[in-house]
Amino acid sequence: MEVIRIHQYTVDPAAVEELIGRRATLIDAIRAAHPGLAETRLIRKHDGTFVDTWRWDSAAQMQAAFAAIREFPQAAAAMSLTSDNVAEDGEIIDQR
Repeated sequence: MEVIRIHQYTVDPAAVEELIGRRATLIDAIRAAHPGLAETRLIRKHDGTFVDTWRWDSAAQMQAAFAAIREFPQAAAAMSLTSDNVAEDGEIIDQR
């Protein structure tokens, strides 16, 4: 069953473009090493905070990728531009 990891964080407005570039590099690296990352979306909310969703084909694929996250220096590089980080996982039960 598909799962989603939802990240919420704040980014200095001057660093948003750099975050987008670093995030793209991270996504490419994770996809190359771990199959199953089906889709990502970065959303800027009206209050200026961000919601970053990563949809995985299965919980096992997501867990394997995040268990190996220390192997990806791109993760530390991207997340160094964020603050107030919160991450939650959820199972997709209906999608239309």
